[in-house]
Amino acid sequence: MVRIAVDAMGGDRGPAEIVAGALEAASDTIVPIIFGEAGLETHGLELRETRGVIAMDEKPAEAVRSKPDSSLVASVRAVAEGTADAVVSAGNTGAMLAAGLIELRRIPGVMRPAIGVPIPSKRGPSVLIDAGANSDARPEHLVQFATMGAVFAEEILGIANPEVRLLSIGEEREKGNQLTLEAHELLAASDLNFAGNAEGRDILEGAADVLVTDGFTGNVALKTVEGTILTLLEALREEITATTAGKLGGLLIRPAARRLRRRLDPDAHGGAYLLGLRGLAVIAHGNSSRTAIANAIRLAARGVEHDVVGALATRLPQRAETV
Repeated sequence: MVRIAVDAMGGDRGPAEIVAGALEAASDTIVPIIFGEAGLETHGLELRETRGVIAMDEKPAEAVRSKPDSSLVASVRAVAEGTADAVVSAGNTGAMLAAGLIELRRIPGVMRPAIGVPIPSKRGPSVLIDAGANSDARPEHLVQFATMGAVFAEEILGIANPEVRLLSIGEEREKGNQLTLEAHELLAASDLNFAGNAEGRDILEGAADVLVTDGFTGNVALKTVEGTILTLLEALREEITATTAGKLGGLLIRPAARRLRRRLDPDAHGGAYLLGLRGLAVIAHGNSSRTAIANAIRLAARGVEHDVVGALATRLPQRAETV
């Protein structure tokens, strides 16, 4: 039985939507535990009462320290204390990072935790890392991010010897800013299956099994990809339903359209791993639907079953950060 602590108070759609997602994910092997305010209807799921909510616009570190009994912090603490095996939250991403650093702490040798997220592509899902934890990063950080992404791809996506590429403005090794130029040299000298640079236009083509970048670039790329997918799918739906001929044609292509939507839907995985901590944390979008929350909980459970934290502790270089 995998116990997943679920922060019910963090999502934009309200706790009822989070609880509905938890109920959808509950099974013989997955046990969601709801962290929320007293009186919250959980429809039979265990409720651990909390006090306070960390809002999306609060300063993360200050909020985590001033609201230790909030649903977000309490759910992370449950993993640290061993009463839950992983945590899922659709709340403040910065607060999740701060709570993770305070309550779970880093794996020895990890310089910076990073957000690794599965993204859809033409040839199947790949891992984008860092997707937003570190707006500023050093070249050696990107090497660790790439290692984390490779473990993610191997353990969760089932990709043997995943190919790693560095997100840049050109495929040539001499293109990019100072960060990417230096990171390229370090990645080329590592034991990773590094295949050089990749451009943003190739992300949806399946540029690599693991795309590594800094958190600022990665977050912009992630939101651009997700926004593009949703806009195109909605535009296709509008065009199909705009005319009688389109509606008739839509009936013929409906099975293919549904398969395409399922393959490209950002909610398919539901969340992203916050990697590099001594416990497993999954961050979901603030506007996550119940389906996305359910999939985020399943993603967390797979991470526990595959011991992603243990695999990272074994693979990552055992060296302290030098700042």
